[in-house]
Amino acid sequence: MHSNKFSEKEYICPYFKVYIKDVVCLAQAAAAGDKNKPVNKFTLAALAGVPLIMVLGNSMLIPVLPQMAKTLRVSQMQISLIITLFSVPAGLVIPLAGFLSDRFGRKKVIIPSLFLYGLGGLIAGGGAVFLKEQAFPLILGGRIIQGIGAAGTAPIAMAFCGDLWQGKERAKSLGVIEAANGMGKVASPILGSLLGLIAWWAVFFFFPLIIAVVILAVWLLTKEPDRQQEPKTVKQYLNAIRKIFKKKAPLLLSCFFAGSAALLILFGVLFYLSDYLEKKFGMDGLLKGAALAVPVLFMSTTSYITGALIKKHVAVMKWLVVSGLGLMAASLLTLPVFNNIYAFFGGISLAGIGTGLVLPCLNTLITGSTDKDERGLVTSLYGGVRFLGVAAGPPLFGWLVGIGQHIMFWAAAGLAATAGLLAFFLIKVRAIQASQPSNSPEDQQVSKQIMVKPVARPAYIYNSLAGRPHELLVARKPLPEMPRGNKDGQVNNGDL
Repeated sequence: MHSNKFSEKEYICPYFKVYIKDVVCLAQAAAAGDKNKPVNKFTLAALAGVPLIMVLGNSMLIPVLPQMAKTLRVSQMQISLIITLFSVPAGLVIPLAGFLSDRFGRKKVIIPSLFLYGLGGLIAGGGAVFLKEQAFPLILGGRIIQGIGAAGTAPIAMAFCGDLWQGKERAKSLGVIEAANGMGKVASPILGSLLGLIAWWAVFFFFPLIIAVVILAVWLLTKEPDRQQEPKTVKQYLNAIRKIFKKKAPLLLSCFFAGSAALLILFGVLFYLSDYLEKKFGMDGLLKGAALAVPVLFMSTTSYITGALIKKHVAVMKWLVVSGLGLMAASLLTLPVFNNIYAFFGGISLAGIGTGLVLPCLNTLITGSTDKDERGLVTSLYGGVRFLGVAAGPPLFGWLVGIGQHIMFWAAAGLAATAGLLAFFLIKVRAIQASQPSNSPEDQQVSKQIMVKPVARPAYIYNSLAGRPHELLVARKPLPEMPRGNKDGQVNNGDL
């Protein structure tokens, strides 16, 4: 006898013969699949373009800094302000950009920020063309505007990845983001050297051209997930952040310090290397750009591999952070010993590998330690301290090299070793694992309940089936020799 009431009886639809309990399990499995959806390559490519653009802002200028200093008749310390006055505004404005992205959306912050970035490049380049030797103040003004724009780029893209993907897919996407950052560092010295063959100011005009492409990609290829609740007020937001740091201050602060130290050392070494290669070995132009790209190539390659392998293994992340910082410290300690250029490049390449081990793990630890609604500000704070590390690197290394090359490298080694010790003692694996909901007994029980392998139809049919129970018809019970499921958790759909 047919009935259109929804009850505990068996039901059938045109596609599957299932029990109502199986329908519920299938709907749960489909929902779980949405939370762990695979990375969309086009979306990830658009987001990866954002940190790529950001890193060009500093790395592409490093090869032309000596030429710029000669033309503008400024000292080595003064020319380092080209890097510092880009990075300091970015570091200070990033928390505000993170708050705005949490409140109004990631794309509404990323796209205007990219526009400001390009505008700053036009101002700096226009000043260099029209004011020539007197252009230094206007170039610095353009760099400040670029820095403000950079505040809403890479850190917000990291938070965007955290919103879109979870688990191993999140780790993979963040590894790609860090690799894009690294590949930008690899390509930018070569690209900067090539543009420098035209004129040193040509670098500034390159920014708006490439930024237009990235703006279109982010606008057309990315879509933010629906918000589950209304944005918090400023007071609620700050209270939530305070609670996060009260609970996870050791983890977050040690990660912040490690990321800042790694990038301070990287940009300090690159700044020193640009001048060193030109004065010591007479390298210039494309050859110098290629030489500067070597350590960063090792870093970016290691970043990509690390991001693909770490997945959700917190213990592995901790030891990779500690090992990477230790490798940086060891290589920096031995660099002053080498008089041979090949051994020198081997040493800085090892430091690049160490940096590549550290950064993707820090990205994943930080984005995974916060909820979606606060993730933008936390990742932006992290991006801010990274920018401050970049800002401090060139002037600090420029000052230390005046004292002595040995002192410069040994001080950098001490900084890396300190960051490694803090990570060793303050990144608590058990505490992080306990705070992850996927490790709770309840979630493990749910995950066991929803282990369903559909045989003939994709997951979206399960959603439609669960959403329209009134379309189901009463069916006869299956024969005794036809079990509902097998050992693998497959549901009997008539083909078993």
